[in-house]
Amino acid sequence: MEGSVAFLPLVQSVLGAAEWDGETQVCSLDYDARFVRRKTLVTDSGTRFLVDLAETTSLSDGDILPLSNETCVKIKAAPEPVLRVTGANLPQLSWHIGNRHTPCQIMPDALIIRDDPVIGHMLEHLGAALVKQMQPFTPEGGAYGLGRTHSHEHGKTAHDH
Repeated sequence: MEGSVAFLPLVQSVLGAAEWDGETQVCSLDYDARFVRRKTLVTDSGTRFLVDLAETTSLSDGDILPLSNETCVKIKAAPEPVLRVTGANLPQLSWHIGNRHTPCQIMPDALIIRDDPVIGHMLEHLGAALVKQMQPFTPEGGAYGLGRTHSHEHGKTAHDH
C-alpha cells in the first residue's frame, strides 16, 4: 500500500499566512485548484499530501496547511491565463462582469478575469481593451463572507432566498 492515500500526510486545518513563520514547502495552485475540501495535492518539490477539511474552502495565496507529519505547506497562487480589462468606463464593465457572476480581480486601473473568449467578446463590444496575460489570479471574495460565493450562506442578513 506504499503511496496510498492512507499513508499520506494529512491536512485538516488552514492557517493564515501571518500564523506561521517557519519553513514550508510550496504548493502552487491555480484558482480552480485552490477550492478544496477533500483532495490529494502535490507540492512543487513532489511531496504528496491529503487535504481533508470539514467544509469546502477557498485557499488564498499565502495560506499555510499544517501537515500531520509536523511540516507545513504554503499555498502559492499559480500563474494562469487571464484577461486584463481596461476601458474608459470601468464601473460599467465591472457591472457586466459581475452580472455574469464571473470572478474578477479588481485593480486600481484594470479588471482581471480568467481568459474567457465569450466574456472577452462581450467586453470588447462594450468598449473594453483586453490584454491576454499569464499571472496569478486572486479575485474578490463574496459579499457575504470570505472566499467564493458558491452555495453561500448568508447568516444574519436582511434577506432570504
